[in-house]
Amino acid sequence: MKAFQLREACGIGGLMLRQDLDRPQPGLGEALIHVRANSLNFRDFIVAHGRYPAGVKSHVIPLSDGAGDVVAIGQNVTGIKIGDRVAGAVFPDWIAGPLTQEIFRRSLGGPIDGMLAEYVVLPEHAAIPFPAHLSYEEAATLPNAGVTAWHALVAAGQIHAGQTVLLLGTGGVCLFALQFAKLHGATVIQTSSSDEKLERAKAMGADHLINYSTTPHWDEEVMKLTGGRGADIVMEVGGANTLERSLRSVRFGGFIAFIGVISGFGQIDPLPLMQRSVRMLGINVGSIEMFHAMNRAIAAPGLRPIIARTFIFDHANYAYHYQQEGDHIGKTVITY
Repeated sequence: MKAFQLREACGIGGLMLRQDLDRPQPGLGEALIHVRANSLNFRDFIVAHGRYPAGVKSHVIPLSDGAGDVVAIGQNVTGIKIGDRVAGAVFPDWIAGPLTQEIFRRSLGGPIDGMLAEYVVLPEHAAIPFPAHLSYEEAATLPNAGVTAWHALVAAGQIHAGQTVLLLGTGGVCLFALQFAKLHGATVIQTSSSDEKLERAKAMGADHLINYSTTPHWDEEVMKLTGGRGADIVMEVGGANTLERSLRSVRFGGFIAFIGVISGFGQIDPLPLMQRSVRMLGINVGSIEMFHAMNRAIAAPGLRPIIARTFIFDHANYAYHYQQEGDHIGKTVITY
């Protein structure tokens, strides 16, 4: 079968197409998936440079996200059947409850082989049927960005109607968060450095727009927009360079979902966290239970993920470069 492997921890240049790998076979409690589409995440670049915290397997098949068809099943598989359309869970062992170190050490496309292959074997419970109205390409965007946004806003943030959500940027997680926030009747403040991206967010339902390039003190603008109260929930994806402003943007007793470090690492002043009794939680995707809950919520209104561009499988390296440029809005997808 064909699959991509990362030859070494040297970035995108280490991506290598293999056409001579054996097709895996499902064992007890497992299913063989014929992959039809993948999507890219910021995490995949950390893996490509060998910097994923849980480690990167030698010659790993990358990518945490993929969707396809069940084409074979092993013994004792009862929850899914041949022909089912499924997406893979990023953490195959995280069924429910809290994330543990043992679960974290086994995630697709890093510590263990991922989804950038024609065929992939997954545990039965980690092959998640997706809503019928979605294409394979759309379903492939769900496992990482979709579940992360659901975990942050719904499972941890306990969002409800009438609240205000601050979304930093228009990346994949924040676009899902925008859709989920509006689904729950919340007001959304969206930030970006691009007016064009902000207009796209407005068309998707964002209520207030802030260009942080032209409004560097965007935390002050958030306070104005909320009448001095602050946002109920903040989706923090920037890291050290944005966290202090996020702490000044959240309401007293509010919640910050700490998701990414796109703007880099560094030191922060933690005093506002204590002074304002802010609750902050590090979010690492989510459990299979959350995945199923998100799918039910997506199916009811027919919600669709946003796709920026698709690439064919043999051109996966071009998809990586396109994703890295960061000028798009929506998910970068690979099709077979």
